[in-house]
Amino acid sequence: MYEPYITLLKEHHLKATPQRLQIIHYLHTHHTHPNADDIYTALRHTSPSLSRTTVYNALETLKKENIIHSITISAGETRYDARIDTHHHFLCTTCNTISDIELVCPNIKRVEGGGYCIEEVHGYFKGICPQCAQKQERKHEPKDAA
Repeated sequence: MYEPYITLLKEHHLKATPQRLQIIHYLHTHHTHPNADDIYTALRHTSPSLSRTTVYNALETLKKENIIHSITISAGETRYDARIDTHHHFLCTTCNTISDIELVCPNIKRVEGGGYCIEEVHGYFKGICPQCAQKQERKHEPKDAA
């Protein structure tokens, strides 16, 4: 189960600690863009000795090594993503979920053509997700007269 993550950590000259393996596995299997506390809360049930500090430190190390990305869309809240390819995000302002959006940025080649070396691209949208929009429509539908 953890073999691909052990290889990944070794490629980055990092020790494959149980905590790092659990965190990478969690992020690869939960595409919810969790924050550090969400990850800690989810993992502490199977690893009671896990501390918040360990989770924060592991996330910082993984981010620094470009194994994961951090996302800051909402003020003061950092969320984490195992996808490190270029993609955008959508934050629902109703339910606070973050979804991946598959868009190709048309300006990357132009910027690179100007001699810039792009290390990260961040793009996000804010609004109401389809599920919340559908719930809101149902609230405003007229009730059938009996």
